[in-house]
Amino acid sequence: MTPRFISGLIASLIALPCLAQVTVSEPWVRGTVPEQKASGAFMSLTAQTDSRLVQVQSPVAATVEIHEMKMDGGVMRMRAMPELALPAGKAVSLAPGGYHVMLIGLKQVLKPGDQVPLTLIVEGANKQRQQIEVKAAVRPLNSGAGAASGQAQSGASGGSGHKH
Repeated sequence: MTPRFISGLIASLIALPCLAQVTVSEPWVRGTVPEQKASGAFMSLTAQTDSRLVQVQSPVAATVEIHEMKMDGGVMRMRAMPELALPAGKAVSLAPGGYHVMLIGLKQVLKPGDQVPLTLIVEGANKQRQQIEVKAAVRPLNSGAGAASGQAQSGASGGSGHKH
């Protein structure tokens, strides 16, 4: 190798954007019954650097939103959020009764044992985005938090009436 090649290689490596590496643990989706049009997706996210979950996509729903549930004047309220902060090194729990992902306008019944594909889009402090492909196991409708099986693979690239 020539010194020029090595210098070019080092310069290109230094110029690579630093992506937010995010670990996804225990992803799962609550099962549904026929005619049910919404469900929740849950997991734990841990980012190595300060990051934000800015979007979630799934082919099983017409709309996917990041939501928060919290007590407000003695009433539990749910609202869509444009993003969710992922502080460096701190696990952020997406769980029933708190932060979660809403799958709205479901295109099919979600049966226990099914796998729901989710694409998480995370943005680092440097504005670079990373897509994380997740397969979330469907649990029975009455499921709460607990052990779940699921897989996450990281790759770089640019209402009411429901229970969750």
